[in-house]
Amino acid sequence: MRRAEVLGTGALVLALGFCGTGAWTYAQARTDEELAFSRERDTALAEGRSRLTVLNTLDASTRERAEAGIRAWRDASTGPLRTELGRTRPAVGASARATVTEAALTALDTRAGTAKLIATLRVDVTPRGAAAATTDRKRLEAVLTRTGENTWKVAALSAVPVAAAEKGGKGGKGGKTEKGEEGGDE
Repeated sequence: MRRAEVLGTGALVLALGFCGTGAWTYAQARTDEELAFSRERDTALAEGRSRLTVLNTLDASTRERAEAGIRAWRDASTGPLRTELGRTRPAVGASARATVTEAALTALDTRAGTAKLIATLRVDVTPRGAAAATTDRKRLEAVLTRTGENTWKVAALSAVPVAAAEKGGKGGKGGKTEKGEEGGDE
């Protein structure tokens, strides 16, 4: 009987120690700055992806839909970009539907509430009256700002040039080959 009491007490102490360690670890994780930073990073990335999709999508099949699309653009932006988009006048024309295919934050300053995002997008453009859409690929860099509502919005947006285009392409007339040699006239 004595042995059973000792084993029971030992098991209880071990279980209480395990629970105490788990509670302490959980409390540390909830107040961990790295965890808070990673949550903010994930939020900025998700909201940035969403805002880029909105800013590259417009249903201009009717004037009313174009107006709604421009309002969505303004809701997804802040600062000078929002002001610039506010000057856009709705018109019936080509429609575009964007999908962010890849995105990543290249910088995040949680204290200042700013972030930089790079992304690639697939944009399906349907000309007015056409049945088939053409697909365009875009590489963009966006500056995100955390607003007073604690949401991330796009403050600036610019196209990222393709490296091959900067170097004059891969070979061909007057361009350089992948090895950096001058290309000849073909």
